[in-house]
Amino acid sequence: MAVNQANISERSLVDLPSTAKQDWPAVGVAILLLLIFGALIPFAGTPLSKLNAFFPSLDAIVFVTSLITSVLLFAQFSILHSRSLLALAGGYLFAALIAIPHALTFAGAFSPTGLLGAGIQTGSWLYIFGHFGFVVAVLAYGAFREEGSKASNARTLPAISLTVAGVLAVVCGLGWLTTAGASLLPPIILDKSHIGPLAHYLVALLIGTSAIALLVLWFRRRSVLDLWLMVAVWASILELIFSGLLANIRFSLGFYAGRIFSLVTAAIVLIVLLSEITQLYVRLARSNAMLRREQNNRLMNLDAVTSSISHEMKQPLLAISLNTKTAIRFMKRTPPDFEKALSVLSDVVGDAERAGQVLQGVRALFSKTIEVREPIDVNELVLGALRVLRQTINDHAIDTRTALASELPALQGNRAQLHEVMINLFQNAVEAMATMGDGSRVLTARTARGNGDTIVVEVEDTGPGIALEKVDKVFEAFVTTKATGMGLGLAICRTIVYGHGGQLAISPVDPRGTNVRIVLPQRSLAD
Repeated sequence: MAVNQANISERSLVDLPSTAKQDWPAVGVAILLLLIFGALIPFAGTPLSKLNAFFPSLDAIVFVTSLITSVLLFAQFSILHSRSLLALAGGYLFAALIAIPHALTFAGAFSPTGLLGAGIQTGSWLYIFGHFGFVVAVLAYGAFREEGSKASNARTLPAISLTVAGVLAVVCGLGWLTTAGASLLPPIILDKSHIGPLAHYLVALLIGTSAIALLVLWFRRRSVLDLWLMVAVWASILELIFSGLLANIRFSLGFYAGRIFSLVTAAIVLIVLLSEITQLYVRLARSNAMLRREQNNRLMNLDAVTSSISHEMKQPLLAISLNTKTAIRFMKRTPPDFEKALSVLSDVVGDAERAGQVLQGVRALFSKTIEVREPIDVNELVLGALRVLRQTINDHAIDTRTALASELPALQGNRAQLHEVMINLFQNAVEAMATMGDGSRVLTARTARGNGDTIVVEVEDTGPGIALEKVDKVFEAFVTTKATGMGLGLAICRTIVYGHGGQLAISPVDPRGTNVRIVLPQRSLAD
């Protein structure tokens, strides 16, 4: 089934609205960053040892995390074609790529002055340009968010290719400008240890721009991604305050702390993206599992319907076949016994009518409604079922006994369905006793008034009985104790009885045999 773009967007990661459960962790992280920031402020200017290798290591982490974030955002763009996502993906790609020349040109890391012909100003200018490019990308993302997830007219692959090419060109250009073209830039580092005043002004400008980006995200926030992107910008602001305003000398505590905050800026959105994607995958897997179960249930229901029809139609069809053969035998006698033949053929008509009633009963059974409501004489129901099975009962030399209560009130229900319940129970009893090699075979049917306005029907046999541990399972569909059974008889009986508001129970009889007890309310349905 086709799904339009709006529906995809509503279920996408970037448009999943944040809930209170998701808001509080973000607020908690922002407050934690602020508390750490406040605790380190008094010691920001404290000089520490020069660990030149520390900064390229941080750049490597920033490169990996920002690059993965960019790839994930480009993937989201390929689905939604949102220009806001394209801008943000380009921003994270820029942050990843600018970390490469920054690491290579850092003085003292790979060479005393840095690689690529770097000068004393190169690393700091790349730091400024890197933050400026990221905040511009965030501003673009926030500005395009007003468009929601409207699709761009550009095709996915060309748009991504142009963005990647553009970012590469900008990074290469800035790399050349800060190395070979360093003379074109004003100095922001006074010497190897001290930062010039221009650097403070530039950092203050970056902080102001980042604050504007934070406000844009706040007013246009509508998703989990927006929420955690605000946390990333907040971490970036704290980093800039540490590195550019509070740290007047390089390799101070504030200088190092700012770089640690940059890791939060680079990693926080990646962590959230991976977390949300994992949760979406889990929900998708659960939905897929539910869909598979639903499909299996439908197939099972279809199997149950067809098996039920086969199971319920077996008795009237066998009776029709048997009575027809009997009538033929009476007709072939010399002279023909027309009286007995007509009597048997009248049974065939009755069996055919019962087959039609069976189909109606099965239809009502699986539609979960009892379509026909009429007064039913339970004693007549029991005797009618015994008449249907009299030939089978006689063939297995079974003694039939009845103890039917007189003056039972009529109950309201579906005659065809309840008739099939009686036949199923009697048939099960006959089949159970047929497996016995010796011993008496007695089938007993009882009716009585129960507590309140209920009628009790009991069917008891002297067969091998049923183990106590199997009593609860015999009512499950497709569970059978017979070698050739389908396991539907008792399941159907229970469904019908429950549909009439009744109860069905089975228990072993001492010393042997099985007792099935049905309790039916006099009025199971409203008139």
